[in-house]
Amino acid sequence: MDKFGLIGDPIATSLSPRLFTAGYQGKYIYDLIEGSDFEASWKRFLDQYKAINVTAPFKEFAFAQAVTLAKNGYGTVSGPALKIGATNLVVKDNGIHAYNSDFTGIILSVADAMFPGLVDQCYQMFGDKAYIKVHQYVRQNIEEHYGQKPQALVVGTGGAGKAAAVAAAEMGFSTILMNRTEGKAQQFALSLPEYGFIVDPISDFKGAFKECDLVIYTLPMEIDAIKELEDEDYRGSGSLSKILLEANYKTPAFSPRPDYCYVSGRSWVLNQAVTGYSLMTGGEVPDAAAMAEAIK
Repeated sequence: MDKFGLIGDPIATSLSPRLFTAGYQGKYIYDLIEGSDFEASWKRFLDQYKAINVTAPFKEFAFAQAVTLAKNGYGTVSGPALKIGATNLVVKDNGIHAYNSDFTGIILSVADAMFPGLVDQCYQMFGDKAYIKVHQYVRQNIEEHYGQKPQALVVGTGGAGKAAAVAAAEMGFSTILMNRTEGKAQQFALSLPEYGFIVDPISDFKGAFKECDLVIYTLPMEIDAIKELEDEDYRGSGSLSKILLEANYKTPAFSPRPDYCYVSGRSWVLNQAVTGYSLMTGGEVPDAAAMAEAIK
C-alpha cells in the first residue's frame, strides 16, 4: 500500500493527518515524520513513502533537493514552485516531482470568495484539473468583475507570502508587497520582474489596506497598524467587498466583519490540501466536504 506523510518540525498539531484521513476515508496511511534533521526526514521519504507534504522549516531544503535532481534528469519542479523558491509537496514517480500547493490553495480560496460556487462547479466538471480551470476563469474575468485592474496587498514575504504574491499576480492583480524587513520584499520583487511587484514600507499599511481589493496577510502575529484601521478602511474604495485572506488560523490578527469578506486560513489549508492530495495520489480527488467537516 502507498504511504504518505508530512515532514517538518514541529508538526505534532498539524491538521494534515486529519484532512488526509477524511479525504480518503482512511484508505491510506499518512504519517507525521517529525524531526529537526532534514536529511533524515528526506531519506525516510525516499525509502518509505510515495509522496510527502513539506512544512517549515524544510520547504526551501526540499526545493533545493528537487531542483538538483531535476537538473540531473531525475524529476521535475513545477512553474509556481520555481517562482516561489519553495515546495510543500513532493511526489516520487519515476523521479522526484516538486509542487507548491500553497499557490493553488490561495487561488481557490480567493476565487471561491470572488465567484461563489465556481470552485465546486469546476471540481464537478473537471475533477483533479479543476484548479487549472478555476485559475483560467479568474484570470480571464477579473478585470470585468472589478471594472478595472484590481489591486492586491500581500503582507509578509516568507514562504507563504511568496506563494501569495505569485498567486495574486497570476490571478491578474496589481500586487503590492510589504514586509517588516523591506529589503527582503525588494529582493523577491527584483527576482520576478515580470510581475511588476510594488514594494511599500510597512508604515504605509493603513493606506494600502484601504485601497486594495484583496489583502493576503501571512504574518504570524498582529502588527500595531491593524489597530489603527477604521470602518472605511475595511470597506475599501470599490463597489465590491474587500477580500481578506489570512494565513494564521490558530491565532488570527483579524476577525469577520459585515463590511468585508474575511477568508480564514482554514480555507487556505483545505484548498491546498484538496489540490495537493490529488497530485500525491496520482489524480484521486479527495472528498472535500468530508475534509471541511473534519477541521471545523
